[in-house]
Amino acid sequence: MAKLGFLGLGIMGYPMARNLLRAGNEVALWTNTASKAQELAAAEKGHFCATPREVGEFADYIFLCVGDTAMSEKVILGEGGIASGAKPGSVIADASTISPSDSRRIGAELSKSGISFLDAPCTGSKPGAEGGTLTFMVGGDEKVFDKTKPFLEQMGKKIYYCGPAGMGLNAKLTQNLILSNILGAFNEGLVLSTKAGVAPELMLDILANSAAKSGLIEYKAPFVLRRDFSTNFSTKWMHKDIGLMLDSAAELDVPLPLTAVTRQLFQMAISSGFGDDDMCSTIQVLEKMSGVEVKKS
Repeated sequence: MAKLGFLGLGIMGYPMARNLLRAGNEVALWTNTASKAQELAAAEKGHFCATPREVGEFADYIFLCVGDTAMSEKVILGEGGIASGAKPGSVIADASTISPSDSRRIGAELSKSGISFLDAPCTGSKPGAEGGTLTFMVGGDEKVFDKTKPFLEQMGKKIYYCGPAGMGLNAKLTQNLILSNILGAFNEGLVLSTKAGVAPELMLDILANSAAKSGLIEYKAPFVLRRDFSTNFSTKWMHKDIGLMLDSAAELDVPLPLTAVTRQLFQMAISSGFGDDDMCSTIQVLEKMSGVEVKKS
């Protein structure tokens, strides 16, 4: 059995770690809420760890999925972090969506101690994490990727090697840029058509049979129509990712005018109290401004 570690047992991380355990690996577990790690360790015969350092001491391959760049850096490089316990030759694969430039800096710091690092953000939301069908986009040394890939395959069905350090994150941010802008267009279109009198079900059928067909719309629209905004991927985390997109664009001197406006929609949703809800809850901002609700007719 491989000796693995997993840190960050949130909506995504908990089922990802569970899949590694169910594949027969020994997995050391840590998260900010210790009771979650204790619960998973008891249920699936994992190893509870009180600190990230303990995970580093236990595991040869260490995965984490945390909320933002600051969290990632603290868990990896901070006092009592993974790096303070990890052995030379071990691998840390960060599945968090963080700043590509900061991720490269973290990797460079780890390399001084002989620790390999991969940026390995994933997509697929909660259902993909639970079903082991995530898509991973990975940046870093290709030889390190090759030996880590079998463990990624226990959590996902599509594993893409994107190139050197930071390239996995650049790919992930591009994917989320397109998703967030599609969602913004969906919000505007459905609020407009509903207020004009077109039944939402009819409008969605038309979209599904036109050039505007979208996997995101087909997945998210039923949740909107039944007014179910329970979280698969929260508004606040997509808002964070859009900020990373804009930061990366500024570093690369690329204008993103549409994405800048989309971030304001997400900020309005957060300011309206929808930050912890699923990102499809952002439609409620336009609904309230327009005096209409997109729901089953």
